[in-house]
Amino acid sequence: MKRLILLLVCILAFQPAFAQPQRRPVTPADTLKSVVTNPDGTVTFSIYAPDAHSVALGSDLNGKGTFTKGADGIWRATVPGLQPLAYRYHFVVDGVQVYDPRSPQINDRRPVIQLTKGEKLFWAHRNDVPHGIVSTVKYFSTTTGQERQFHVWTPAGYIASGQELPVLYLIHGGGDSDADWTQVGCANDILDNLLAEGKIVPMIVVMPNGAISVNQFPDELTNDIRPYVEKNFKVKKGAANTALAGLSMGGMETKATITAHPTDFAYVGIFSGGTLSVEESRNLKGFRETNKLFFLNYGSKEVENLAEGRPDPGKLTRELKESGMNAHYFVTPDSAHEWKTWRLALYHFSQLLFR
Repeated sequence: MKRLILLLVCILAFQPAFAQPQRRPVTPADTLKSVVTNPDGTVTFSIYAPDAHSVALGSDLNGKGTFTKGADGIWRATVPGLQPLAYRYHFVVDGVQVYDPRSPQINDRRPVIQLTKGEKLFWAHRNDVPHGIVSTVKYFSTTTGQERQFHVWTPAGYIASGQELPVLYLIHGGGDSDADWTQVGCANDILDNLLAEGKIVPMIVVMPNGAISVNQFPDELTNDIRPYVEKNFKVKKGAANTALAGLSMGGMETKATITAHPTDFAYVGIFSGGTLSVEESRNLKGFRETNKLFFLNYGSKEVENLAEGRPDPGKLTRELKESGMNAHYFVTPDSAHEWKTWRLALYHFSQLLFR
């Protein structure tokens, strides 16, 4: 156990050079519970809007409650007398309709535009290929003691075929959710297109919610998500039929997971989320014997701006390959720490799986 803790500490120590950058300063909104049912039956609604002049409720709760602004920039209103029903609601901030930014479902409905200029790009939605199904699955997490969810892509024809398929667990980055690999990363369209072209092996892709502690994630995946998937989906089991990859923070969680469970995944991908040295690979008992593919990806601008003293990911990957591992290093051209990098990483990584 002491060795595992030490390894996880080392993981975190080596990540800052490649970790997903802070998008904005930390604010009270980051830990805010926007809707709280109080012991007396009242409900308190809250929204962080430090520059607003007025806040109200709309939709089914239009006119309910009076908001006051706290010193922390959070507006709060407590509404009494609500009956046990399901209510639609939104905030009205300075006269503008605002959907609750802290709602667990908000990431599932953010607008996204695909700008293709008529080209059949590898990530674009196409009408001339069969499409798989993207589902949201709720489950109880014994790791966190809460209900959580993951998204899953099943390929076209999966339900009718009854065929068992291998599984890729694909993790998002910091600040995103389990919805973002399909919504922003276009993972389902990438996979639909590749499968229609015969470039990938049919597989199931499970996209967990990685928005928990990096140290918690290995338990969440191993004790909660994988057992649920293997019980409720027709999947092939065993390391040879299981892949794990993640971007940025998800890359850190990928490395933390293979550190804790080095023989569970034969295919591993880290996108802009850390590196693996020959020494580290040898310290993971059974990892090298189990692993069939180690895939490392960065954007070209990330590599160009590598902090002084940080390990060269290309050099480390070459050394892994020279040591006998099937190691691949892919640099996304003209790209930084962004979805442009990771869409193309998935495009190439997925074509190498389960061969």
